[in-house]
Amino acid sequence: MSEVLSQNEIDDLLKALSSGELDVEEYTAPKEKQIKDYDFSRPSKFSREHLRTLEIIFENYGRLLYTNLPAYLRKTVQVEVMSSEAVIYSEFANALSNPVLLGVIDFAPLQGNIIMEIAPSLGYAIIDRMLGGSGQTLDKQRDFSEIEVMILENVVSICVDLLIEPWQNVVEVAPRLERIETNSQFAQIVSPSEMIAIITISMTIGDVEGLIHVCIPFMTIEPVIDKLNTKYWYANMQAKSEAEYDDQIEILISKVKVPVKAVLGNSTISVGDFANLQKGDIIKLDSGIEEELTVYVGNISKFKALPGSADDNYAVRVTSIIREEQ
Repeated sequence: MSEVLSQNEIDDLLKALSSGELDVEEYTAPKEKQIKDYDFSRPSKFSREHLRTLEIIFENYGRLLYTNLPAYLRKTVQVEVMSSEAVIYSEFANALSNPVLLGVIDFAPLQGNIIMEIAPSLGYAIIDRMLGGSGQTLDKQRDFSEIEVMILENVVSICVDLLIEPWQNVVEVAPRLERIETNSQFAQIVSPSEMIAIITISMTIGDVEGLIHVCIPFMTIEPVIDKLNTKYWYANMQAKSEAEYDDQIEILISKVKVPVKAVLGNSTISVGDFANLQKGDIIKLDSGIEEELTVYVGNISKFKALPGSADDNYAVRVTSIIREEQ
């Protein structure tokens, strides 16, 4: 029990405080420490920084889905990362319903698997689109047939391959779709008490909207967990030299196919003459047989050439290059 002050002691203390002999802050009671509850059954292995970095990675992944999937589905695709959270695996597994669409992915060289859960509505829409339909989903859900699962494997494999680029700033991965499960009981990749990170992605295919949940166990990315911070991610991204990007762009451009044509000559005739042309008629051109031809790449004149043949095919031999300054 604290000591009780007399009235004289109280008066002396008030006089000392008013005269400035005593500092009030020295006698201010210290603030109580904030105590945070800690659940030992759910240890917090993923920090906010880890989850934020995972969101950034999958935002890049979403942009790749947005640009690549329409080429296969021939339908507009909208992708948005909704959230990321850390839970135990049993909570994720208990929230799954049947039928379910789970892609079990080998995340080599990291140990273990990750899971990509795709909403059944999106699965039905993808199947309908791949079979020539308009991309509509079913009003009443049913189990997926073996043929439908095989069709989905092709599309999900494409989505899995797109994971490589977003993860390059953290670790070089070679993901591979192991299988697709339609029963959640057969997708027990970790113990029920293992911590996992769940990234929720909203996807819209045409008029059909659904969610994709990517489940990443802590034990799988534990070897690179220190690299899951925004500072490291951006620093590694900026470390790539411009020369590397230039080389990649050059490689991509070199694979582009462009039309090439050699023009023998030009002529001007009336519409009446054109309409009355018959087999065997001769059209006089404005160029001689010894003159060089102009070779066009696309619509740009690029080369001068002489006509000839090669292996019983018409051909031209390039004699000079037309420079822009010419």
